[in-house]
Amino acid sequence: MAAFFCTLCSDYYLMTQRKILVTSALPYANGPIHLGHLVEYIQTDIWVRYQKQRGHECYYVCADDAHGTPIMLRADKEGISPEQLIGEVWWQHTADFAAFGIAFDHYHSTHSEENRALSALVYGRLHDAGHISVRTITQAYDPVKEMFLPDRFIKGDCPKCGAPDQYGDSCESCGATYSPMDLKNAVSAISGEKPIAKDSEHYFFNLGDFAEMLAEWTYAGHLQPEVANKMAEWLKGGLQPWDISRDAPYFGFEIPNAPGKYFYVWLDAPIGYMASFKHYCDKHGLDFNEFWGKDSTAELYHFIGKDIIYFHALFWPAMLHGAHLRTPSAIFAHGFLTVNGEKMSKSRGTFIKAHTYLEHLNPEYLRYYFAAKLGAGVDDIDLNFDDFSQRVNADLVGKVVNIASRCSGFILKRFDGLLSGQCAEPALFEQFIIAHASIADYYETREYGKAMREIMALADKTNAYIDEKKPWLLAKEEGREQELQAVCSMGINLFRVLAAYLKPVLPTLAQASEAFLGSEINAWIDGLSPLLNHKINEFKPLMTRVEPDKIAAVVAASKESLEKTAPESAAKRFEPIAEAIAFGDFAKLDLRIAKIINAEQVEGSDQLLRLTVDIGDETRTIFSGIKSAYQPEDLPGKLTLVIANLAPRKMRFGVSEGMVLAAGPGGKEIWLLSPDAGATAGLRVS
Repeated sequence: MAAFFCTLCSDYYLMTQRKILVTSALPYANGPIHLGHLVEYIQTDIWVRYQKQRGHECYYVCADDAHGTPIMLRADKEGISPEQLIGEVWWQHTADFAAFGIAFDHYHSTHSEENRALSALVYGRLHDAGHISVRTITQAYDPVKEMFLPDRFIKGDCPKCGAPDQYGDSCESCGATYSPMDLKNAVSAISGEKPIAKDSEHYFFNLGDFAEMLAEWTYAGHLQPEVANKMAEWLKGGLQPWDISRDAPYFGFEIPNAPGKYFYVWLDAPIGYMASFKHYCDKHGLDFNEFWGKDSTAELYHFIGKDIIYFHALFWPAMLHGAHLRTPSAIFAHGFLTVNGEKMSKSRGTFIKAHTYLEHLNPEYLRYYFAAKLGAGVDDIDLNFDDFSQRVNADLVGKVVNIASRCSGFILKRFDGLLSGQCAEPALFEQFIIAHASIADYYETREYGKAMREIMALADKTNAYIDEKKPWLLAKEEGREQELQAVCSMGINLFRVLAAYLKPVLPTLAQASEAFLGSEINAWIDGLSPLLNHKINEFKPLMTRVEPDKIAAVVAASKESLEKTAPESAAKRFEPIAEAIAFGDFAKLDLRIAKIINAEQVEGSDQLLRLTVDIGDETRTIFSGIKSAYQPEDLPGKLTLVIANLAPRKMRFGVSEGMVLAAGPGGKEIWLLSPDAGATAGLRVS
């Protein structure tokens, strides 16, 4: 029997060896892995390694999410087949994951026969039970590419506030939501052609059929509290039918008995978890139904980002329940990664791809840093390069590795590598072993930051012990050889406990430590005893310090590669092809330097500020979507560039009499001109 700490209710209970299946969200097969992705895979991998170290039967599967319009279009643009594209990306992804120590038991692709069969099975069961409906909808259609356009592949002017260059589902300026057919001056983001309205028959999953089941499931302990509360909001608002079909041409699986209709990528993507494990089961003789059957007693956990909670906490359990399959034991959501306090930025070189990092820095640095920052909630975590260097250098190099370095020299030189036959401080060693209960709790509940702090506190105790005993002085005194051996042996045995605690986080360091110690650590720490009369091997440096020039090289390389890279992630959208204009058209613009006199919040808008600007011969009121980057009180006195002869636009907040021009990718990165005593308001720019 083994003590099992429940991840949901924080209670202990006794049970036999646990059977656990774990997944991470599927990375989109349309670009490389970056550091933002790695938060999730490192978080999951640590948890899985911990479970395996505890002796549980635990499997970790994942796959590339390989279907959808973006992949089809990118393959077409590159002149290759979608199959060739996703095959190349699969190799890139698996290489990056392996380099960062992400130890999947199996890594598959959603474009697989297992996924085709299981998607058809789930759909068939939902269809036969009456949970699928069909109705005709009107969609935007690209007459040049001869394809229906997803909302995010249409751009135009917002029908509510008139803001230009908005996507087909929502306005980033005023926050309005609308149908893509309502956009003004709409163009296809693929061909640049004006889309037309066209009817099509679509298939819907009747999510509302599962409202009662989802309401009960939400508060049964399967979700983090903040996620459960968000779910309750969605449930209260009512559940609408979910469109699960897409029209040809589309790269994916054709819906059974529906020629020309394909499963929407989000239908077959989560089923990819099942498909990946099915492939593994078939290869290793495991019972698939023991983990996915309706009566399964195995544990099933999904690690995901907070941006895809809607799909995993609503659609996914409803689909599984409707298809007479088991639902997840728990879904663990995490926050986003920021770098130096900002969202990842290409212009600053902080949108860092995994392989760029690997060219300059040890992947275990990042594993430890993320572990030190991660908790059980959905808060964002920040990769601060100064903090990153300090933590790695102080904790791993200065505290942990330093113990082995400073003690091994005496043992190897003075005692031919042989450790003492007695434990010098049994009570101290026992303190380190007793700590396993709280550290285990932290690993189990994904409170890795707390686990790292407790482990580093033990490292501090070890170094304090060595400093107190001063082996470097003992080595100089006659007749204290036995004491010297005992002290250094004690240090090495305490280092071994630390390496065991850190093994889920730093598997490579743990492996190198085991080679140095001549002793593997394959189980959890509670059964660990000191190595006595044991011969250690030659000590080789286990980890080196983070050097500032290496970090600078990562940032520089990220900047240099911006123009060379393909789309980085599933979130990358295709932009419309800009239509060339004549110089005479550009010359019509009256561009002026304007001084901001006043700035105010716009009630009811998350994006807009109301600016009063001096353009030289008059003042104007302009609504500008820069609220994410500036507080109103910071703007008076700043200079900016405006289009002064833009026709006024009537908005629900008032009339905007021009347009402010700014630079940057958005969010907090929007840059106006700085105040300049030498500049004059009203100055025309030519």
